[in-house]
Amino acid sequence: GETRVGLTPAGVLSLVRAGHTVYVEKDAGVGAGFGNDEYERAGAQVVYSAEEAYGRAETVVKVTRPTAKEHTLFRPEQTIFSFLYLTVSSPDLLQAFVKNQITAIAYEMIQADDGRLPVLLPTSEVAGRLAPVIAGRLLMGDRGGRGILLSGIPGVPPAVAVILGAGVAGINAARAFLGLNAQVIVLDRDLKQLHEVDDLFQGRVTTMITNSYNLKKAVTFADVLVGCVQVPGQRAPLLVSREMVRQMRPGSVIIDLAIINGGCVETSRPTTLRDQTYVAEGIIHHCVPNVTASVARTASHALTHAS
Repeated sequence: GETRVGLTPAGVLSLVRAGHTVYVEKDAGVGAGFGNDEYERAGAQVVYSAEEAYGRAETVVKVTRPTAKEHTLFRPEQTIFSFLYLTVSSPDLLQAFVKNQITAIAYEMIQADDGRLPVLLPTSEVAGRLAPVIAGRLLMGDRGGRGILLSGIPGVPPAVAVILGAGVAGINAARAFLGLNAQVIVLDRDLKQLHEVDDLFQGRVTTMITNSYNLKKAVTFADVLVGCVQVPGQRAPLLVSREMVRQMRPGSVIIDLAIINGGCVETSRPTTLRDQTYVAEGIIHHCVPNVTASVARTASHALTHAS
């Protein structure tokens, strides 16, 4: 389920002080640790259903794209802010937007003059830093993993984390894996990005250009494979084939953070926070599109500060 919330009480307070009326659906922030009373103290009016929220609001602020049920709640010419990822969403959503003349603003597509994606950035930071937390748990023997420690110990080598993509999520994943003393390899198609990774981590990360030869080689000796490939406005490129996955050692882990935009591994399919993993070709797959909802309070603060 979705536990993140589009605005924290602090965000509500800023809008109220700017002269806006803010409606918050009852219990919208509970999953992130924000009670209804906190929103009321910040100046929000708590409403008791999504129907009432949509019925009153000119602008709707969400985290995930509207559900099929919510399509029926749209009012003509409303503005909706959320992560949309229209390349992998239902055509019905786009049709509902057009029918109701909705101004839909996708967080993942908001771009600054310098090319940065300021709203996507903090979510990618959180997702990247979550990767070793997830990997460390799944590599344990009682979870079906290889029974290895990410950091290793003196005399026993650390786990090998292979990260696909040197964008914000990839760099933050590399930083977090390095913090646990794992061996880190980062692949990217952009040599300039790899130079930045090398400079940032002072040569402690192995970098490789993404091509079929290097992919096959890196995937084979990965204990953890993390997909961090992101192409704004497009479906994630499929980089890792089923045959490559078969070459991994049984009990290894794939964390496909690109699953929110279709996934970059052939064997990936979306999972949920309630049922996070499955095994394909002997490899544990973790493919939760809203993975940052597992740290909903941090993710909600990050989103509010960005927007």
